[in-house]
Amino acid sequence: MGFNGLGKRKHMNTSQQKNLLQLSNISKTYQDKQVLKQVNLTVQNGEFLTLLGPSGCGKTTLLRIVAGLEQEDHGQIILNQSSINHISAEKRQINTVFQSYALFPHMSVIDNVMFGLKMHRVPKQEAHQRAVEALEKVKLTNYLHHKPHQLSGGQQQRVAIARAVVNRPQILLLDEPLSALDYKLRQEMQMELKRLQRQLGITFLFVTHDQEEALSISDRIVVLKNGDIEQIGTPKEIYENPANMFVAKFIGQTNIFKAKVVSPHAHQPNVFHALIEKQPFEIYTTEVLEPNAWVNVLLRPEDIRIQEIQDQTISTLLTGRVIERTYKGMTLDSVIEMSYGDHILVSEFFNEDDPDTDHSLGQRVEVSWVPSWEVVLPHD
Repeated sequence: MGFNGLGKRKHMNTSQQKNLLQLSNISKTYQDKQVLKQVNLTVQNGEFLTLLGPSGCGKTTLLRIVAGLEQEDHGQIILNQSSINHISAEKRQINTVFQSYALFPHMSVIDNVMFGLKMHRVPKQEAHQRAVEALEKVKLTNYLHHKPHQLSGGQQQRVAIARAVVNRPQILLLDEPLSALDYKLRQEMQMELKRLQRQLGITFLFVTHDQEEALSISDRIVVLKNGDIEQIGTPKEIYENPANMFVAKFIGQTNIFKAKVVSPHAHQPNVFHALIEKQPFEIYTTEVLEPNAWVNVLLRPEDIRIQEIQDQTISTLLTGRVIERTYKGMTLDSVIEMSYGDHILVSEFFNEDDPDTDHSLGQRVEVSWVPSWEVVLPHD
């Protein structure tokens, strides 16, 4: 039985763009531990591409190899159709913004931004003009003569970006640059980064372990695990059509129902009769499922529907009880303890004028979903 993770909604087509960076069979080993395993990746010109994965998956190592700060064991790095494997980091037309920002504390903002240009012996007047232009783009022209300690975390991050883009790199690498910011500022800077990337027209290669962050700002996401690429796609593709159980569990919240296939639908292609805890359901998938096969039916919390029922009612659907409820303004998140013991998460739009959306603890409910919104993956 073959699976490709499809079945919920159609994939979005990524527009054809010029390939700027190509990584072919990149491998790296540290002390007998293989950190990267023949990674193949193409980065398109002008896109915001995010490397996403848990700690130790190889994303930062891959970024440092692209930057020239680490040497790959095997593989090719092609930038603008030319190999850069043996070109030193300072000559790669690739700049990096680090997590710590690495600003010089004794230098003013304008001097920090001009530093790289001075190292490349750009004339002082030209260097000053380019630095001011870079700071204009990050909205910091009122802080030219401030020292880093006089700036907020978000402002320091923008100085680091200005210092990186002033050299006009073809690719800007960002290694978890928002991790030190508080939650509200981090959200603000996510949108600011995306705005800057579009304004500058520079390709961004971004590293994070934060799934929400990756979904918010990326054109495409590369999900890594143990040195391998698990899936590449748009945020919509990654979220709605995970390629495997790792991606499904790693990206956002996912409810998993174990189902036993009964038979194909007699009149509808890509529809199969199945049993979930002995209750009959129709499941939708482009894969060919064999009778008696076990599969995982995946549904996001916002795709689940619950309907309150009376204790005396006998339901033909899956049932459970509300054991937790969290009001989040626009949504109400409910934890449902299913009749067979599992817990699922349901997220509903909250309507204060509709009592059916404000469930009480202990309330018995029926559980269903919109047909064809499920993702079907093999059960291991």
